Amino acid sequence: MPEPLGVIGCALWHAGISISSCLLGNLVRNSPAADSESFSLPLHSSPPQPCSLYLLGVTVFDLSVEHQQPARHNYRRYKLIVEMGGAGSPLDCCEEIPDEESSQTPPGYVEEPLDECVRMFNDSLPFGKKHEFWETQPVCQFKDLGNPDLPEGPIEQSTPSSEVMQEPYALPPELEWTTCDMTSEETSDEIYEFLNNNYVEDDENMFRFDYSKEFLRWALCPPGYYKSWHVGFRDKASRKLVGFITGIPARMRVRGEVIDMAEINFLCVHKELRSRRLAPVLIKEVVRRFRLENIWQAAKTAGAYLPTPIATCQYWHRSLNPTKLINIGFSSLPSRMTTSQVIHLYELPDTTSTPGFRKMGPHDVPAVTRLLRDYLTQFVVAPDFDEDTVRHWLLPIENVVDTFVVEHPDTGDITDFCSFSCIPLSILGNPDYSTLKAAYSYYNVSTKTPLDQLMNDALIVAKQRDFDVFNALHIMHNKTFLNELKFLPGSGYLHYYLYNYRLQDRLLPSELGLVLL
Repeated sequence: MPEPLGVIGCALWHAGISISSCLLGNLVRNSPAADSESFSLPLHSSPPQPCSLYLLGVTVFDLSVEHQQPARHNYRRYKLIVEMGGAGSPLDCCEEIPDEESSQTPPGYVEEPLDECVRMFNDSLPFGKKHEFWETQPVCQFKDLGNPDLPEGPIEQSTPSSEVMQEPYALPPELEWTTCDMTSEETSDEIYEFLNNNYVEDDENMFRFDYSKEFLRWALCPPGYYKSWHVGFRDKASRKLVGFITGIPARMRVRGEVIDMAEINFLCVHKELRSRRLAPVLIKEVVRRFRLENIWQAAKTAGAYLPTPIATCQYWHRSLNPTKLINIGFSSLPSRMTTSQVIHLYELPDTTSTPGFRKMGPHDVPAVTRLLRDYLTQFVVAPDFDEDTVRHWLLPIENVVDTFVVEHPDTGDITDFCSFSCIPLSILGNPDYSTLKAAYSYYNVSTKTPLDQLMNDALIVAKQRDFDVFNALHIMHNKTFLNELKFLPGSGYLHYYLYNYRLQDRLLPSELGLVLL
């Protein structure tokens, strides 16, 4: 008997897809009378009337796609991940589950392409929410996903810089533009305070990113950076910074083509001004400034689901200080386990196990560059690093970034490396703790040492440096070590976007070789 699978089940049913098993999150109807009303419908019910829907979290479907012909059935199994943010979003990714028996096709049988099933599913989703700003920008729109008539590549063609608007965008009369000089101690202090008080918080308002001044200088001043791309606006009367956005130059490889891009980050508007729709003005202004330097594409990440991610990635967390994480509400004590049992579960050795595992030094830059460039060629979207950028992004800086290499004991060759950045979080409203020290997996390359062994050594050195938790996205090959090393999937998802560049299809996280800070 079919289980009651709710609206998404109905949509899949009408798309000709039968569901063998499904885990659904809460479905919430967006209406004043049912602000948090959950409901479900039997699979074979009539389809629901159009309304704005929200699926909280990401749902993984294990599907059997049934291809029917008279007197014959053929099944192929797929894993589909659906992310619905805002009022609905298209199919995130789909991959076939190998199954020799299920994939046998009778002679002469022509399958219905999976792309068609995906298209029918996407068409069935309710897109009630409008993105007034992003629908005017050169980004891939939801309706364009999978359209073979739209070519991959730039959406708008570049024009001479003389044709780019030369003056900044208009602001409300009480505000004025400012360019932020990160080499100034006073400006760095101001930006640190502004972000610390106004930047990203979790949904429960328990944690907020607490980027250090050293981290901000590292993140915003790579080789060839433009000071003019660190943009803000001030209140004219108080002279206080009340808005901020940044761009840095980056060379990005997309399907083998190297493109000069900007990486956009740290978009932030003061809490008291967020009803004024000033974020779009900040975005347009930083875009104008990088176009003046003949840069026409950009990459960014966001927790919000906007038109249209090239990939959606999940955060995974590995506890290093379980007692603290439980006490601050970052994680919970598993049922039928005591705190001492949890501490024992996450214990790590005192020393690393890989011979030749040591901290990266300046003399390692050429070897690490070769390893990283070779590794990143296998991904659809990835940075194009050279020695200067590797020197900047990977040479260790205390409490900012750590990189460890493996030097072969006999030959002295560098065979592997791992790295992680340090992003503390302010703990809000807790009388006992003020800071959560979090490590974020950065770039890791394994050619001789097994990746899980290499990353276990990374956990050990992170623990030695008093980190409380080690976080990783399930991009590149990270998925191969997450379960083995006792990472747990988190509630956070990160969406990757390209500005003024279209990819016809969404990428799997394993096809993405890019880490943005």
